[in-house]
Amino acid sequence: MIEIDQKLSRKEKTEQDLQTEELNRQIRRLMHAEFLYSKELDRTYNVSSPQLSCLRVLDQYGPLPPSQIARLILLKSSTVTGIIDRLEYKGFVQRIRNSRDRRVIMIEMTEKGEELVKSAPPPLQKKVLDHMAELPPEEMERIIYSLRILNEMFDI
Repeated sequence: MIEIDQKLSRKEKTEQDLQTEELNRQIRRLMHAEFLYSKELDRTYNVSSPQLSCLRVLDQYGPLPPSQIARLILLKSSTVTGIIDRLEYKGFVQRIRNSRDRRVIMIEMTEKGEELVKSAPPPLQKKVLDHMAELPPEEMERIIYSLRILNEMFDI
């Protein structure tokens, strides 16, 4: 692959160019792994990765308002509203209104949602964390440091 890149290049690549290309390649591989995971979830369980994340949060914390779900899964409230709409349509969650203040809405998982959470594969992040737990502490520190730098670059 590198030979092809070098043959197609019209200019001599610097070490920094090669490192940038490798970094881009590795980021794309991570994104592709998440894409494949989401595709498998959709095909097998009829849910997206964010939908399953929402269900996992409800499984862990119990009924929550949409704003809390959004905070816990690191998405905007407007995005979570759409996710909840689709989960409710599929019968995985239901909206519960407080009898005292009908404006307060809690999202509660149904039995069908609980069954899905029990049968669905663990999040892709768990696989990564399981492997990272085997690394020496100094290697973990280097990875954490590098990810922090990347997150700052992306303004996350």
